[in-house]
Amino acid sequence: MKPVLMFTLAGCPYCREALAWMDALRRAHPEYAAVPLTLVDEREQPDVANAYDYWYVPTFYVGADKLHEGAATPEIIERVFARALNA
Repeated sequence: MKPVLMFTLAGCPYCREALAWMDALRRAHPEYAAVPLTLVDEREQPDVANAYDYWYVPTFYVGADKLHEGAATPEIIERVFARALNA
């Protein structure tokens, strides 16, 4: 298992939506609740954000792999967590 790293921005509607889908996914599938999740607000932690290559939020990394960038769907969120769980 590897942790999920999610880059966000306060006030971003796509980030809020993705977080809601993650909460629902983790409630419906307890195995995903065990996957460590780190949230990085790029304005509050620019040193961390600048160390990664992305343009849009939300962006998801598992390990060194960028799995998704930009507006997400519930299916994309599940793929990110499945990849992290099986890594």
